[in-house]
Amino acid sequence: MTDLLRRDGFLPLNAYSAIGDGRAVALCGADGSIDWWCVPNMDSPPLFDRLLSPEAGGRFSITPTGRFRVERRYRAGSNVHETVFITDGGRARLTESLNSGTAGRLPWAELARRLEGLEGEVEFAVRIRFGDRADTVSPFLKENANGVLFHVGAVLGLLRFSDTVRVTRRDDREIEATVTVRAGQRAVLAIVAGADEPLVSPALADIDERIDVSDAEWRVWGERLAMGEAYHETILRSALALKLLLYSPTGAIVAAPTSSLPERIGGDKNWDYRFAWVRDAGYTIKAFLALGAQAEAKAAFTWLIARVGEHGCRVLFTLNGGLVDPVREIDVPGYRGSRPVRVGNDAAHQHQHGVYGDLFEVAWRFVEAGNVLDDRTADVLSRLADRCADHWRQPDAGIWELQAPRQYTMSKISCRQALSRAVELADGGHLPTTCRDRWSREAQRVRDWINAHCWSEDRQAYVAWAGSDELDASVALAVRFGFPDRARLATTLDAVQAALGAGDWHYRQTDLRDEEGCFLACTFWIAEARALLGQVEAAEALFEAAIGALDQEGVYPEMIDPGTGDWLGNLPQGLTHLAIVHCAVTLGEARRAT
Repeated sequence: MTDLLRRDGFLPLNAYSAIGDGRAVALCGADGSIDWWCVPNMDSPPLFDRLLSPEAGGRFSITPTGRFRVERRYRAGSNVHETVFITDGGRARLTESLNSGTAGRLPWAELARRLEGLEGEVEFAVRIRFGDRADTVSPFLKENANGVLFHVGAVLGLLRFSDTVRVTRRDDREIEATVTVRAGQRAVLAIVAGADEPLVSPALADIDERIDVSDAEWRVWGERLAMGEAYHETILRSALALKLLLYSPTGAIVAAPTSSLPERIGGDKNWDYRFAWVRDAGYTIKAFLALGAQAEAKAAFTWLIARVGEHGCRVLFTLNGGLVDPVREIDVPGYRGSRPVRVGNDAAHQHQHGVYGDLFEVAWRFVEAGNVLDDRTADVLSRLADRCADHWRQPDAGIWELQAPRQYTMSKISCRQALSRAVELADGGHLPTTCRDRWSREAQRVRDWINAHCWSEDRQAYVAWAGSDELDASVALAVRFGFPDRARLATTLDAVQAALGAGDWHYRQTDLRDEEGCFLACTFWIAEARALLGQVEAAEALFEAAIGALDQEGVYPEMIDPGTGDWLGNLPQGLTHLAIVHCAVTLGEARRAT
């Protein structure tokens, strides 16, 4: 059970669960308030944005009128979520779903919320407040013969309530109501919405039924995944979180469906993650392939190759495959006063050598799974290998998208990875062999350069960039990427642990303790690296301690404050869940090998 407390109108981030339909994601608070929902798409302006604006922001809350406690869980193998409210007078369950149908995603957004009385009776206060997009739109209601409609900019929506819901106040901006459920009774509250399109008006009974249809569809998807016994539930829950981040209209993978959740409370490192990074897409495709989710892997890979072929080697794209607009700042308070709130992401204008390695690793994993590259994809990859061979000596922004271009060690390792995989693909008959020998020679040059310029004898570690004394936890990925100098990688992990470790967690780089929390993915990257290096017991201990310390429902953020345990950064964060899946799968393979 959880005692709930909003601080200055904000819930802690670990009090949110995520539901989705393959097009959008909503964050549902433990007190019954949906505080974030972009309609109709993940990258649309938010209809509900209390997450960033506690007083004026939009929300859809269904909360007991008296004191209460909660028990929360996802349905087994599903992204349908349940909250049981316990009051002095009884118990009631709230089930929440962004609905789909038996044929897949619906051609409209359907947010369904079902209340069921379990014991005694519980009275709920209902409040719907429509967001005004920082005073740039003025919501209004309109009633016709088919129901009560709301308009918010281009969004048109329909409110559907059970007859037992009693509306006590209604105006253009807000609707307030009450509903009481007794043991055995049920009430349903729903929103059907779209943007610049005609809107269906489904029967409330059909909406209610689709909650269970959606649950069944999620469970069928999860049951088809190829997972061993080791860490089965952990892998499944992270796989379901990753499935939420797959934007089904195009196959793009969103980094996270939120914007501007801070990396430090009160800080200014608040970024919009509602875009598709090449890196994140690459890691997700690999995870889907490892789990046997071929349809999702193929859709994401096709999207990724098409975008690179169209726009070149960019860091990120919009979910529809376009280029990202310049950053704008939005005049809202921000989560717990952390400003600015941003739309857009400046990393779109950077160059990161890491994208070479990400793309070639995905292509290699794709064909290793028995799949086939078409001629156009082979041509795109061959040209990328040539570009990597020509440009790897140039500085870049690095995996952490830093402002100062440098000779980042992890970027060079990614270039070596790309060229090595290009050689393997050519040897397997998947790429033209014209430049195969050149790629092989260049890969060896990159390795030699890294060992000559990025290795520190004093620290017995690969440093963050050539000539520096700082460390970078992302170098742990070099083990997964097949960098051959394993003895040096092992001592690098020890140095990273000593310098960047903080309890169960790790900072990304040296001297970031005052700027941000610990980066969750780094901890799982390090655990995976140790497992791949044969340090399986140490890897298992680190992995299990981290999962145990998170100790929530299985939807995780980007960062954590190692002192307070407060969650930080956007969520659900794809990179975190990817690191968990990769590490858990690697540990499972290590167990089976012993």
